[in-house]
Amino acid sequence: MIKYLRLDDARCVGCMECVAACSRTFTKEENPAKSRIQVQELGAGRFHLVACDQECRRCVGECPVQAITVNKQGVVMVNRKLCVGCLACVAVCPIGAMRFYPAESVPYNCVACGACVKACPKEALSIAEKDDSPASRLPFEAAAAVARSAEEAPL
Repeated sequence: MIKYLRLDDARCVGCMECVAACSRTFTKEENPAKSRIQVQELGAGRFHLVACDQECRRCVGECPVQAITVNKQGVVMVNRKLCVGCLACVAVCPIGAMRFYPAESVPYNCVACGACVKACPKEALSIAEKDDSPASRLPFEAAAAVARSAEEAPL
């Protein structure tokens, strides 16, 4: 099972309470640019919520130093000690959920902690679980194949 943040754009009113709660939780300051969840205004009173779906995992396969892993709950995690700040994970993320703040040395993503869920007055967010899919395992299989070929390569 994969733990993730379920997003309901239809309920979002753009109040930004989720963004503020996330920023305060992880950076101890209210700075929307440092939030792991983003609210995009679409116009006409509509909004789109962006957070890591925990299933794509392209960032895991792309990380050259294997600083991005998946924990036992299926959540994509960045190891700050291993990360070299190359931002390959940010570049490969198809929805812009892997984020980077210029004054920080390490990228970040939603880890489905639930702080934003508690802050949302319209219940547009919830913590949920979904089945792990074969597609989500692809980065791990690719990384394992690269590791095997490196071990087998002559010196």
